[in-house]
Amino acid sequence: MHTKLIAALLFVIISTPILAQSSSAKIEYGNNKAAGRYLNTRGFNMYYEVYGSGKPLLFIHGNGGSISAFTNNIPFFAKQYKIIAVDSRAHGKSVDPSDSLSFEMMADDFNALLDTLHLDSCYVIGWSDGGINGLLLAIRHPDKVKKLATTGANLTPDTLGLTPYVYNLVKNGSAELRAKKQTPEVKNQLKISDLDLYQPNITLDQLHTIQCPTLVIGGDHDVIPVLHTVQIAQNIPMSYLWIIPNSGHSTPVFKKDQFNKIISDFFSTPYRKIEGNDTFK
Repeated sequence: MHTKLIAALLFVIISTPILAQSSSAKIEYGNNKAAGRYLNTRGFNMYYEVYGSGKPLLFIHGNGGSISAFTNNIPFFAKQYKIIAVDSRAHGKSVDPSDSLSFEMMADDFNALLDTLHLDSCYVIGWSDGGINGLLLAIRHPDKVKKLATTGANLTPDTLGLTPYVYNLVKNGSAELRAKKQTPEVKNQLKISDLDLYQPNITLDQLHTIQCPTLVIGGDHDVIPVLHTVQIAQNIPMSYLWIIPNSGHSTPVFKKDQFNKIISDFFSTPYRKIEGNDTFK
């Protein structure tokens, strides 16, 4: 199996720009010189793009992806928010020379970016590994996350957090990369693949510390088992759960209209605690 496809975990991220509406296709998200900026922080140059105005909204993409993963979503939210879309460490234009990579490092990277931009808090949308990063940002830097929407995130790197097919895909992909000549490109691919082979390791107790309202999203045929997504929502104090029917992992792409609207409503509406008689409503 093609190693670059393995490194991306078959997440349809690379196809996202093709599926974008014509109105947004004029902008090459992830490669837009007019909006692109670099921040030298924590040992690497982090690339990010800024769009729109209003309250800040951070977009975090998945494994093997880049800012372009949100081509279907940035134009919608840029009408009301100041979008900060980031190439995560070792992804896209954010070249990382170090040998190690962890979700905790990445969450701290985003915190450093927000500090540099003098933002005390922001809304966050994270997809896949980006959803994991969103959870850890809310855990490690709770003051920074106003509201979090996370889709396709997992807590553990095993067949509880991933379907057996995807777990074996990641495992075999890393083994294939290890057998190759270790060029800088292959080393980076392996670092990214191993990220999902050995991480994350988020406990339920950590989820209990999340203080912001959180919308937990998953497809009913996601690469993340539905019961695992339910467990995440059940252990975050102020959470809603949205399981999308007839959907796999790429909810921001193939369910983009629903995705954008539901998250927009979630961001703009105060969190409602539903208990007692309210459970009948």
